[in-house]
Amino acid sequence: MKPTIKDVARKANVSVATVSRVLNHQSGYSEETKQKVLQAIKEMGYQPNAIARGLINKRTQTIGVLFPKLSSMFSSQLLHGIEYTAHERDHSVVVCNTDKNGKRTVKYLQVLREKQVDGIIFTSEVLTEEYFRVLTAMKIPVVLLSTRSEKYPFPHVKVDDKQAAYDATRYLIQRGHRKIAMISGDQTDPIAGKPRIEGYKEALAAYGIPFQENLLAFGSFGFHSGVMAMEKFLQSKVEFTAVFAASDEMAVGAMSAAFRHGIKVPDQLSVIGYDNLRLAEMTTPPLTTVAQPLFEMGKQAAEMLLQMIETKTEVPGRILPHEIIERQSVARV
Repeated sequence: MKPTIKDVARKANVSVATVSRVLNHQSGYSEETKQKVLQAIKEMGYQPNAIARGLINKRTQTIGVLFPKLSSMFSSQLLHGIEYTAHERDHSVVVCNTDKNGKRTVKYLQVLREKQVDGIIFTSEVLTEEYFRVLTAMKIPVVLLSTRSEKYPFPHVKVDDKQAAYDATRYLIQRGHRKIAMISGDQTDPIAGKPRIEGYKEALAAYGIPFQENLLAFGSFGFHSGVMAMEKFLQSKVEFTAVFAASDEMAVGAMSAAFRHGIKVPDQLSVIGYDNLRLAEMTTPPLTTVAQPLFEMGKQAAEMLLQMIETKTEVPGRILPHEIIERQSVARV
């Protein structure tokens, strides 16, 4: 016969209410009591009934996560951090792939509403008025991850994209490069497009380097757009000694195109990426890049969301630090 919560309470010599508070991460007990309860649960092999717990605390112990491109290395590292925290706190994660440009976002928000998730982590996309209306109607906590909104009051977790792009460009300048190309995302994207372009331009201006329109190309953050951007630069015959790519995948695409044209990295061309995906360590040569702490960003977003769920209070947004990871794709001029 399966042990019940009453059996656990009897073995730990505490009340059923105390066991329930420990299981639901509520306050009102000492650390010693908590350890007694956890030990009793472990020894008896007790498995809480999720449906019963939901009826008691009116929660499903489930959070929803929306990703626009679930197959990317970027998304997988964020998700790893989210799931780490969620599982540590006995929560399940429902992951929705909203597809490119958020084609299925509203549909999946409705699905999450039907599943009565306790909160939502909204990742990478621009938060539109339509999404905001649907999320507000759900009346549950929401955290923005790797995105933010000046207009709508949801807390966010991300890095300072403008400063990170500035630092990447400055890194190249300090190594003697003056003709620096950039492969950006969509210039109209207020999250990862426009801020990174601004950081690039401001770094050039700070060091007295004129901005050249023909040294800026746009992509979609993927490998193939990096290839196409590099091909465009090479066909235009514009002179450049270094490239700052606004994602590691685009940086690797640029390196691949350069290789096909017999251009050696870093001897003839220096390349710096953005994100510090595992992919950056696998290239030849290994890619120097701006590191976003993606796993930590996912962890903190989940921690913030669970705090909001449990305390029913708002939390401030967080800007996490970035850093430049030096490898072998940038040479001094």
